[in-house]
Amino acid sequence: MTELKPDQFEMRRLESLSNTIFGVAMTLLAYDLPKAAVLTSAPGWSELYQAYSGKFAGFALSFMIAGVFWISHHRRLARQPVGSRGMVILNLFFLLSIVLLPVTNGLYTNYGTSSAVAVLYGLDLAAIAGLNAWLWWTILGGWRREIMASLFPLLVFVPGTIVAAVAPRAAPFVWFIAFGGLLIQRFYTAPADQDP
Repeated sequence: MTELKPDQFEMRRLESLSNTIFGVAMTLLAYDLPKAAVLTSAPGWSELYQAYSGKFAGFALSFMIAGVFWISHHRRLARQPVGSRGMVILNLFFLLSIVLLPVTNGLYTNYGTSSAVAVLYGLDLAAIAGLNAWLWWTILGGWRREIMASLFPLLVFVPGTIVAAVAPRAAPFVWFIAFGGLLIQRFYTAPADQDP
């Protein structure tokens, strides 16, 4: 292993921290799901639907978003064994936006009809996507397929947040489109020997 310069950091240490943060955040997303104590007797299908429908959809959306960004983060760190102090700080801001996801998700699943809460949740999603795209840009330094795929969620979350301001319950339908970034990357994937 080569010796690090004083302003360089091993990204594998950041990856360990990232895995822990993503794991805890993704687990905390389930915290706001109704517990068995909410149900007074053995529930039927309609009671289960009433108790879980809105909250489970929010949980599923946030869990998938966190999972997709964890994969992107893992792939990005694999390409960069060493990073500068600025890169580490930018990664910490990205992780901060992930830590906030259970908070904004909990607010949204409990108060989804509030445009202020929906906008706050959308801003967190946009921050996650924007920081992810910025991190890819700093690693690759130009337009490549990873940049296009990482920008796509941002281009969906920002308009989705605008929709949330006027129609909070419609916003998740827009936000789900963000998974199109996966399709963009899948269709534009170069063979392994041409990978940048």
